[in-house]
Formats: sequence, structure tokens, C-alpha cells
Amino acid sequence: MFVVLLRFSANKDAAGQHMPGHREWIERGVEDGVFLLAGSIQPGPGGAIVAHGISREDLEGRVAADPFVAEDVVTAEIVEIAPWMADDRLKFLLA
Repeated sequence: MFVVLLRFSANKDAAGQHMPGHREWIERGVEDGVFLLAGSIQPGPGGAIVAHGISREDLEGRVAADPFVAEDVVTAEIVEIAPWMADDRLKFLLA
């Protein structure tokens, strides 16, 4: 399981221009079953995604395809988590 942190770069002003492609990229990740959760980091320095069921290498390729990453609107950090305990509602993450 991974957490992808997308932090705005100095090119943050270009976000509006690339937002439609970024949203499509997120929607595709959800539809593919890879992205479990996506949202904004508060109070607004970027966003975060929880990804599951994908190798790090494949996730790195997917993240590189995000228009925000490709156009340097954000920098991406991928944090891998090896879960060992979960609430019953999230037990599927332990598989």
C-alpha cells in the first residue's frame, strides 16, 4: 500500500490549466481500482492519494503520467506502507 504526496511546486500557478487532465488521471486511478482515496492536504499545500494493489514500479509510472507531475505543478513523493493491523472495515488492505 502506498501514500502518494503531491506537493505544489513553484509552478503552482499552472494548476488551473492542467486541472482537467489531473482530475481525469485521478478518476482513471479510482476506476482502475488502484486509488482508494484522493484528497487535498490541509490547509492547501497539495494533495494525497492512497494506492493499493500495484507495484511500486507501476505506481511510479502512473504518477509520472499525472499532468500535474509532468508539467511540474507538483512534486510527488511515494511512501510505502506495510500494514499489519487494520480496522475490520479495512482488513482487505492486509492481503
